[in-house]
Amino acid sequence: MPHSPGESPGFLLWHATLRWQRDIATALAPLDLTHVQFVLLACTWWLNTQGEHPNQQALARQAGTDVKMTSQVLRALERKGLMGRETDPADTRAKRLRVTDAGAQLAPRAIAAVESADASFFRPVPLDEALSLLARLAHPES
Repeated sequence: MPHSPGESPGFLLWHATLRWQRDIATALAPLDLTHVQFVLLACTWWLNTQGEHPNQQALARQAGTDVKMTSQVLRALERKGLMGRETDPADTRAKRLRVTDAGAQLAPRAIAAVESADASFFRPVPLDEALSLLARLAHPES
């Protein structure tokens, strides 16, 4: 049992996460994106570059986000002109997501901003160690 909060891995992770989230928010603010907007834009952009046009559920699965929240954030990205929905030719009830030209220009800039913030945040830990630990924590069954 920890004797102080500084000896609690969960407490330290909480504080590290808060600091990281602040750093990411600061990096994305000049691009007028929230962190969740960035994740959904970047995931859709990446999938589109791989020739995929996901529906909302597939995007939520890729991003690790709640489907209803994903829908709300996608509407905000559509209002900003960064994302669009197209009818799936195979199923007219389904909508496929695509990044607009403006979104395709913004996504790589946002990714670079986040990668720079990540590099700064994780600088005290060798990258291979950080990636290994985070992968084990994110996917303990692997």
